[in-house]
Amino acid sequence: MWTLTGFADEISPELDEQLDTLTQESITYMELRSVWNKNVLDLTDEELEQVASAATQRGIGISSIGSPIGKVPVTDSFGPHLERFRRALRAAEVMDAPYIRVFSFFIPEGHEPGDYREEVVERMGVLAGEAQRAGVTLLHENEKYIYGDVPSRCVDILAGVGSPALRAAWDAANFVQCGIHHPFTDGYESLRSYIRYVHVKDALSGSGKIVPAGEGEGQWPDTLSALDASGFEGFFSLEPHLASAGAYSGFSGPELFRKAAGSFKDLLRNQGIAWA
Repeated sequence: MWTLTGFADEISPELDEQLDTLTQESITYMELRSVWNKNVLDLTDEELEQVASAATQRGIGISSIGSPIGKVPVTDSFGPHLERFRRALRAAEVMDAPYIRVFSFFIPEGHEPGDYREEVVERMGVLAGEAQRAGVTLLHENEKYIYGDVPSRCVDILAGVGSPALRAAWDAANFVQCGIHHPFTDGYESLRSYIRYVHVKDALSGSGKIVPAGEGEGQWPDTLSALDASGFEGFFSLEPHLASAGAYSGFSGPELFRKAAGSFKDLLRNQGIAWA
């Protein structure tokens, strides 16, 4: 059984509308990235508790803290960012979330990613160490312009850190936008042992435009079939980006979120895969 979740701020900045739409789609988890136009790391403890209470009352759990940790230049001082990461750990504690999404730092334009490999692996190791002590697993999301943007460097980070508290969130659309036009063919096998979470969106290789899962070059049928055959059990998080997509967030609105959910459910039905 696979479990659907989603970036609820793709629906609306308002918590009630987020929860309403998830409930209407029979999605019983949410990925908390922002609410009330505030990033999750900027929410007070009281606000976090308010979100947790409202979600619990609706029967919705928190699958992951969708943090922006690691979406800063690798040349920035690490100390202040480490303190901000500790706020993510606190959010995960309050929300009883098993995962925190992270990134592997922006590489300066015009520089070779390999020049910063040791610094990236060291920083990711520090984050993973604190996460492990807190009983949380970090999910590295492959993303544009960071060190871990393509499969080979994602594997390099995960293997280099070598911690069970650092795993992979598979994002086919982001791979396509980074020039990996066949992400399943060119990346799945090397990353499969690390994949614990999947972001649900797709992209067109020519324009990079984000589209619902199955409508782009993300090789979704192949990926779903392989995950199913391998016995994968985990979260599939809707991140549609169908109305807008920025460097730190995206937005779809209720109707387009429902469209993205419907497209993904159709893919699962076509594969004969059950979900909850």
